[in-house]
Amino acid sequence: MADEQFPAAATALEEYRSIEQQMADPEIVSNPDKLRKLGRRHAELGAIVSAYTSWLRIKDDLEAARDMADEDADFAEEAKRLEGELPAAEDKLRTALIPRDPDDARDTIMEIKAGTGGEEAALFAGDLLRMYTRYAEKRGWTVNIQSENTTELGGVKDVQIAIRAKGTPAPEDGVWASMKYEGGVHRVQRIPVTESQGRIQTSAAGVIVFPEADEDDDEIEIDPKDLKIDIFMSSGPGGQSVNTTYSAVRMTHIPTGITVNMQDEKSQIQNRAAALRVLKSRLLAMKHEQEAAEAADMRHSQVRSLDRSERIRTYNFPENRIVDHRTNYKAYNLDAVLDGDLQAVIDSDIQADEAERLANQK
Repeated sequence: MADEQFPAAATALEEYRSIEQQMADPEIVSNPDKLRKLGRRHAELGAIVSAYTSWLRIKDDLEAARDMADEDADFAEEAKRLEGELPAAEDKLRTALIPRDPDDARDTIMEIKAGTGGEEAALFAGDLLRMYTRYAEKRGWTVNIQSENTTELGGVKDVQIAIRAKGTPAPEDGVWASMKYEGGVHRVQRIPVTESQGRIQTSAAGVIVFPEADEDDDEIEIDPKDLKIDIFMSSGPGGQSVNTTYSAVRMTHIPTGITVNMQDEKSQIQNRAAALRVLKSRLLAMKHEQEAAEAADMRHSQVRSLDRSERIRTYNFPENRIVDHRTNYKAYNLDAVLDGDLQAVIDSDIQADEAERLANQK
């Protein structure tokens, strides 16, 4: 029986069909939050169901062809063809059943901070912001700058952005599924615009990413008494005031010490809501990272230090070279990568991660 060989796939199919029935319920349709959660789970199960139904079809067709092979030579040929297809379908199903990161379909909050290197590091942080914005555009995602602190030369001291997909993507197409590999220290080697003697300088910028929590996410509960909220004026480049109203919000979660600044929304109420959502996202990421550590699975961990030696990637401008130090990926198309052509680099991380998960299943 098929269910005896792949019971997890059979269970996934049952849940998938149940979710489809729930999503057709008028009560669910009228509740966007429930519909979004069900849609995310439906998409998550989709790859398993697709691989399982394909495997079942080939298996059933093979059995039927074998039964008819003695009576018709054409069926014998068909059985031989299906026997060749079955192992690949089985491997695909086994791969689909490997547990995915449960956050893959989520949207993402990203922080980019200039590290060692002064103004040059801030300019490089600005280059990374442009790179991720262009990459998101190529993927059909939206980018919303939530807070930004720039320099007079156009660099970025620190910036926080929300990257969001449209609709309910399949987990492998979710923002977090790709952007989670960007967390860490990014090192740049080039001649800075501030360098008068043409010497190559090394500087760094840090990137921190975490999955964005839903507004109604019941996995994280925040007690209002645990929040300290300060209100201040929004500011522009160089600290100059850009408005005369106290609309910017600094929200501190007292138990963890996590602080979120939000100033780019139009009102204090909107900034409060946005800050609370980012805070929930940070706490969700912290919870999942602790769970991953307990399970001896540190794929969620990211480099928090901005020391130049703790790098995940190097961008070498003189050689137009980019290197990902985790996968040994190397290419000489840095200009294209900085223009958003980042997929091949990210794919090297995805493939390494999938290979590790597959190895851990054996």
